This record gives sequence, C-alpha cells and structure tokens, in this order.
Amino acid sequence: MPTAETLLFAGGAFNLAFAIFHLLFWRLFAWKEELARLSFINRAIVQVLNLCLTFSFALFAYISFAHPQALLATALGHTLLGGVAVFWLLRAAYQIVFFKLRHWVSWAFLGAFIGGSALYGLAWAAAP
Repeated sequence: MPTAETLLFAGGAFNLAFAIFHLLFWRLFAWKEELARLSFINRAIVQVLNLCLTFSFALFAYISFAHPQALLATALGHTLLGGVAVFWLLRAAYQIVFFKLRHWVSWAFLGAFIGGSALYGLAWAAAP
C-alpha cells in the first residue's frame, strides 16, 4: 500500500486537475452561449459556484502538497482529510442522482470521484 504522504501527493494532483478542469468550463461547455439563456441571477450563481469550487480544489491541492505532515499528525489535519474524503464521496453520490449514469463519461467521473474519496480516506486511515 502507498504511504500516506504518497496518497496526499496523489490527492493534491487530483484536486489540481479538477481546479484546472473547472477553469475550462466556459470553453468546454460553451457557457457564453449556454448561460445567456439563464436569468442574470442564475447565470451569476452558476459562475460564482464554479469559481468557488475551483478555489476549493486549489486549496485542497495546496494543503496536500505543502502540509502533508500537518494533515497526518494533527487533529485539525485529520478533520480536513476526513472532510475532503466525504466531499468527494458526496460528489460521487451527486453524480448518480443528477447525471443518472446514462453515458460512459458519467461512469468515468463516478469512478474518479470515488477514487478522490479513497485517496483522502486511505490517508486518513493511515495517519498515526
């Protein structure tokens, strides 16, 4: 089994990848055209939520890369590890509820989200 530090490094890379992915949403999903169909407030909400998620992923990545020992050796770190694991587990559940797993891409994202949860859950379990 990989070390807890290795799991955290992989978790950091995982979160960084999702931060970058979310920054590409405007282009990937043609948001300029698609979001124009929404009301001003709903258009703003979608974009603000996406930017806040992007920041959260970047923060998860930074903490994983820069402070692995604090995550593994402190009560606050253990709480953060558990919180990130639950975050990704909830995201996996939302994938099932909202995307219905009708396409292989939905299945791939489900696997990725479960994997992200496992990275942090296993690091949490391996922490002293």
